[in-house]
Amino acid sequence: MTGRLVVVGASYAGTQLAFSARDHGFAGEVVMLGEEARMPYQRPPLSKAYLQGKMAPPAMLLRAEAAFRRAAIELRLGERAVAINRAAREVVLADGRRLAYTKLALTTGARVRRLSVSGQNLAGIHHLRDMGDADALAAAAATARRAVVIGGGFIGLEVAASLRTLGLEVVVVEPLDRLLKRCFPPLLSDWTLALHRRHGVDVRLGATVAAILGDAGRVCGVHLGSGDEIAGDLVVVGVGVDANDELARDAGLRTDRGIVVDAHGMTSDPSIAAAGDCTARLDLEGSQPGGGLIRIQSVQNATEQARAAGATLAGTPTLHLVQPWFWSDQYDAKFQMVGHGSPDDEIVLRGDPESGKFSLFHFRDRRLVAVDSVGAIRDHMTARKLLAHGTELAAHQAGDAGIDLESFCRAASR
Repeated sequence: MTGRLVVVGASYAGTQLAFSARDHGFAGEVVMLGEEARMPYQRPPLSKAYLQGKMAPPAMLLRAEAAFRRAAIELRLGERAVAINRAAREVVLADGRRLAYTKLALTTGARVRRLSVSGQNLAGIHHLRDMGDADALAAAAATARRAVVIGGGFIGLEVAASLRTLGLEVVVVEPLDRLLKRCFPPLLSDWTLALHRRHGVDVRLGATVAAILGDAGRVCGVHLGSGDEIAGDLVVVGVGVDANDELARDAGLRTDRGIVVDAHGMTSDPSIAAAGDCTARLDLEGSQPGGGLIRIQSVQNATEQARAAGATLAGTPTLHLVQPWFWSDQYDAKFQMVGHGSPDDEIVLRGDPESGKFSLFHFRDRRLVAVDSVGAIRDHMTARKLLAHGTELAAHQAGDAGIDLESFCRAASR
């Protein structure tokens, strides 16, 4: 296929999509637009190894610059797309220039949510989404004594662990009655809470932020809905992200809390694909109670979805039906999750939480749908195979540490 493929967005999804299109025979021009002036880089380490100073920028690159040259992928960094003219098949850039396309891919990612409270614009309030954010937070942490982290989700907890490792006093403020309530069952929420408290983090559950307090234009603490005040010279807000779907919506593409795509990564326009955190896709696997559209925010999902979308744009229709998997590092604990779990699933424990090595198997209608593992890498890898093959597994078998679950995978592959 010839013509010009324009990829808007230069992170995991954009990079993978461009290379996938090349790998599947797209012979025309490939142009990737990135708002940041940096080469495409890894994002998960930003809240962990990079923030702690254990990983340098060169090690963060997704691919070397030479790899883009070899694949004849033109990187245009520091350029922002502001509109799409579908009739003319053009992308409008911030400086007014227009870039024609034959095929278009939107990999625009997501943006952090902001608090709407008094004091939200004080100096010393940080969010974490890109390397610039991480650099600013690391610099602030070098002189801060006490941090208040608003939000007990993955980003908030990873940042809390990193700041605590750097020697700061840390308070986590979470409005729900347990950590990661929307994705963890109670046992795992409780274990995570104990992990952070064991490392000296003050976790306040069921607490809301009514205002951020300041002194001479700089943050000095937070005021809770309960009336309590928490002192802090550094505040990190981690209350979720929203899809960057405005370009698509303004161009008339179907959106619903994200750019709606099918199992090939294609939008409602047959010449436009989308992949990564900016998308919402149909729940073809029936993995979530009630079905409908699902949004998955993970590196693995962005990469696999982009691989399928790039191939499809190049003329090789490819399905993206891979089970999602996720991970999180907090202190010395490695969390690994696969599948679409729900706190309402039947939960079966395998292993001993006291040992720091255990897994929680999620069953729904007697079917294995997800597995959450902590320090149990073998369980996680086996679970990915079990779910990929749709292997039948009974709840009592999952919970019996004496049963070799790998044998079920071998039997399914025969």
